[in-house]
Amino acid sequence: MAISVEEPLISHRNDELDDGLRSELSDADDVGVEWPAGRPGLFIWLLTLSAGISTSLSGKELTSLDKSAVTSCTALFALIASPISSVFADRFGRKPVILLSDLLFVFGALVQALSTSVLEMVLGRSIVGAAVGAASFVTPLYIAELAPPAYRGRLVTMNVLSITLGQVVAYIIGWIFAEHGDPSTGWRWMVGLGALPAILQCILLLLMPETPRWLVKAGKSTEARKIIEKTLGSDAHSHRFLIDSVVKGIEMEIREEQGNATLATNGRKSDNSLLQGWHELLRVPKNRRALVIACLLQGLQQLCGFNSLMYFSATIFTMLGFSIPTLTSLTVAATNFAFTVLALVLIDRIGRRRILLYSIPFMTIGLFLSAFGFSLIKLPSGATSIGDHIPVTADAISVSARQAAIVILISIMIYVASYALGLGNVPWMQSELFPLNVRSLGSGLATATNWLANFVIGLTFLPL
Repeated sequence: MAISVEEPLISHRNDELDDGLRSELSDADDVGVEWPAGRPGLFIWLLTLSAGISTSLSGKELTSLDKSAVTSCTALFALIASPISSVFADRFGRKPVILLSDLLFVFGALVQALSTSVLEMVLGRSIVGAAVGAASFVTPLYIAELAPPAYRGRLVTMNVLSITLGQVVAYIIGWIFAEHGDPSTGWRWMVGLGALPAILQCILLLLMPETPRWLVKAGKSTEARKIIEKTLGSDAHSHRFLIDSVVKGIEMEIREEQGNATLATNGRKSDNSLLQGWHELLRVPKNRRALVIACLLQGLQQLCGFNSLMYFSATIFTMLGFSIPTLTSLTVAATNFAFTVLALVLIDRIGRRRILLYSIPFMTIGLFLSAFGFSLIKLPSGATSIGDHIPVTADAISVSARQAAIVILISIMIYVASYALGLGNVPWMQSELFPLNVRSLGSGLATATNWLANFVIGLTFLPL
């Protein structure tokens, strides 16, 4: 690894391994310091079981503003928690932050399930938002630091796959409660059940290790070796040279990054490690470029409108006149899941940049087709917004309401499929852009950008 602060942004792009052992020993920038047998735990299931609240609290039907507040407060507190959790992840490790987010998730889900007013629901959603904000940042980082380069893309995509599977399960549970449950209490079970995946993950994560990269950075190289040995199992003795090379490679990377930081600050050292991290992130050109790229990708992921669709899909399909909007939403979630599985297979073969270039044009086509479909729809005179739940009719001269709705559904499925292939996954591989010394801080800020855009969309979509 060159120690010049002007070196290219990503000096470890070669993720194609012809020979795993040879690559791990030869690429001193990235592959040589990777854990050869990374094993991530059960990944976070984001806030999916409580994303579709549209019933009543204390007998009061929620307005569009109520729904927007309940939805957007999650993103707001995720925005606040993401950069804070990056500091905790550097100081205490990646694993404790995930455990803390699980505990917050459980507590927040229980608060939601027991709430009797919009204010109490907002409080519960805010607690869950803080948990999701921390987990959405640290979980991809945890996986990326454990995963060998040849499988990193697939393993990070597994995290997204877990989220999309959770969305499918959430829509199924929502449909069951909507069709067969008590409307006054069914939603409480929906949001309360959101605690179960967090409890399961918390239990399983206790059996998972901390990342060797963080352990070496914290001066615990011996413990890092033990984790690698445990991972290799019976082959640990025969891979002793590989284990030593992995640990020494990480130590060398840390020393070189410290040298880069010293050069960037003209030999001055800061007593405040947080301020020093900010200085390295913003003043070192390659780190600054990495931050810009990561933030742009995360912002685009939200500003393209995908989550507004997922948050309010049942509301949208009710507006379009579908008789069972929850099941219609399920088809969208299933499309998202299916193409995330496809991305799991393709991401390491095609590459991050190319899969974005291939998928984004189809997202654009889907959006234009959807806009065309909506242009054929007109709201009845009594409706003032999407949140009013008044089914619409189509212009009798141009097309029937059913045909217009089907056009919109197909266009949404094209859009979601393209999103799942590229933009839904690639931004979460942001840790590949940053060196170890600013990886947590840079990833935390990029994740905060994601939640900032998410907050704006969640707050404004229904009123607009």
